[in-house]
Amino acid sequence: MKNKHVRKLLVLAVAATFPLAATLAPIPETTQFGVAAAATVQAKEGWYKHIVDTAFVKEYAQIPPRKDVVIIDSRPAARRYDVGHIPGALNIPDTQFDKFKHLLPEDKAKLLIFYCGGLDCMLSHDSAKKAEALGYANIKVYAEGEPEWVKQGLPLSVSTAYVKKLLDDKEKVALIDARPKRVFDKGAIPGALNIPDTEFDKHVDKLPADKATPLIYYCGGLECVLSDKSAAKARALGYTSVKTYAEGYPAWEKAFPDPQKAMEIQPGKDKGTISAASFDKIFNEAPASALFVDVRDAKEYTAATIKGAISIPIGQLEKRIEELPKDKPVIFFCGTGGRAGEAYDTVKLIRPEVNAYFLDADMQFNADGSYKITKAR
Repeated sequence: MKNKHVRKLLVLAVAATFPLAATLAPIPETTQFGVAAAATVQAKEGWYKHIVDTAFVKEYAQIPPRKDVVIIDSRPAARRYDVGHIPGALNIPDTQFDKFKHLLPEDKAKLLIFYCGGLDCMLSHDSAKKAEALGYANIKVYAEGEPEWVKQGLPLSVSTAYVKKLLDDKEKVALIDARPKRVFDKGAIPGALNIPDTEFDKHVDKLPADKATPLIYYCGGLECVLSDKSAAKARALGYTSVKTYAEGYPAWEKAFPDPQKAMEIQPGKDKGTISAASFDKIFNEAPASALFVDVRDAKEYTAATIKGAISIPIGQLEKRIEELPKDKPVIFFCGTGGRAGEAYDTVKLIRPEVNAYFLDADMQFNADGSYKITKAR
């Protein structure tokens, strides 16, 4: 009796010292926590057995992505993942697990980290169990998920679909390309502002005055760190809504190819020439992808030329050579190819950086802007 009485007193003493112990849900015997997670998280019924904390996930959520882990966001795409997710995480919504399970790695020993919308969200736990049933042997769940990630001031990324929606809806957001200008000039997301990371301080005045304006930085994809660096600098300046588009321009270009950019020039027989077929194709399918320059005399141009062409008579070319762009091909033409060839030679001598071509062909021009190539050389 005495021993039983002592045990009862000890239980009461523990309960008095730790009053929460009686109200917290018991931790299932199978649940295992990381050291920090065990101090802050109480397991719930139905949770997966291996729980990790923010510090653990932070070590693996790197750009460029680590090769030894796959981080999976189990939330729905449009309303959750697209708007903001842990950088580098792929999206396998738990409700569509079977549809997207092919995105999981072939190596079933690779570390998988599932997360979703916090301690009350079961999606990541359910997905983890499904992955385990497929034979994956190294699975963790970040139970605190995206809310805790944000609470600790860690960055989020957005998806291609979300960037497209922002642009389509004309939302008030600054989309910033952190790549060098020479790369930006070759292709960028429409409407993006170019502030190269290496020139951030030089162009900081281009950022919105209102520091609550959402900023989205991107660069050359998951292997590029420029957008992360620039985003960190913007946060340090006091901007309060800064995210990255980690997949960047490569993902955008794949999802929304630019037909103008995709049009390739097929050279003709001689150096610097464009084939007649390529000239026709560009004119008919992607005229804005190149600058067509009529080098005939002004009166010839006025009488008839091809639709969209500008006039720079061969005698004025040297004086006006700075008008020629570097960001798209320049195609010279005339009535027989002679003056067009001279224009090409002049440009290559004075401004070799211009991507110039000429059509070596006899042409007829119509008042409606159409033309006919009667003899191509």
